[in-house]
Amino acid sequence: MDLRGPTIFLLLAINIFPLIWTIRLSLTDYAANRPNREVAWVGLRNYERTLTDEGTWANMTTTAHFLIWTIFFQVVIGFTLAWLINRKFKGNDILTTLIVVPMMLSPAVVGNFCTFLCQPQIGMVNYIVEFLTGIPASSFSMLGPGGLAPWAIIIVDTWMWTPFVMPICLAGLRSIPDYIHEAAEVDRASQWRQFWTITLPMVLPFLMVAVLFRGI
Repeated sequence: MDLRGPTIFLLLAINIFPLIWTIRLSLTDYAANRPNREVAWVGLRNYERTLTDEGTWANMTTTAHFLIWTIFFQVVIGFTLAWLINRKFKGNDILTTLIVVPMMLSPAVVGNFCTFLCQPQIGMVNYIVEFLTGIPASSFSMLGPGGLAPWAIIIVDTWMWTPFVMPICLAGLRSIPDYIHEAAEVDRASQWRQFWTITLPMVLPFLMVAVLFRGI
C-alpha cells in the first residue's frame, strides 16, 4: 500500500498551508480581535513597523541572551556529566537516574518550585548567598526587575534540560570504539591529546544534534 499520498496531504494540511496562510495574513491589516472588519492589503508595512520598533529588538536581545547561555551551559555540563558517567564507576546507574529526574518534571512544577526557592523573604537561595558572601538576604531578589532575574531563568532552564543533552552526549561517547583509544595509548598519546583528537571530534555530531534540538 502506497502511503505517500496521505503523507503528502497531511504535510500540506498541517505544515505548508498554515505557513502560507500566516505569511499572507502578515501582508494585511488583519486583526484577530476584529474578524468582521474588512481586511486591507498593506504589503511589507507590518514587517517595517516591527523591525524598526526598539521594543522588538530589546526582546530579541533578551531572547538571544537566554538562548546562547542556556545552550552553552547545557552542552558543557551535559557533556561533562556524560563523560563522568561513561567512566562506569560504582553507582553509575543510580546517578544517571537522579540526573534525568528534572527532565521528567512538568515545567509548571519546576517553575513554581524555583519561584519558591528564589523568594526574597523565605527562599533558600537568598540565605545561601548570604551565608557564602555576607550580603544580606533581604537586600536583593533573584526574581526582581534587576539583572539577576534573567540569570535565574537561565539557571532553572539549565537544571531542567541538561539531562536531555547528557544522554545524547553519552550515546556519542559510547559509540567510540575502544580500539581507537587503545591504539592512541600504544602511541603514548596523553589523555588530553586523546580528548582533543579522538573524543571531541567523534562526539561533535552528537553535540550538534543536542544544540539543534535545544535551539529549536
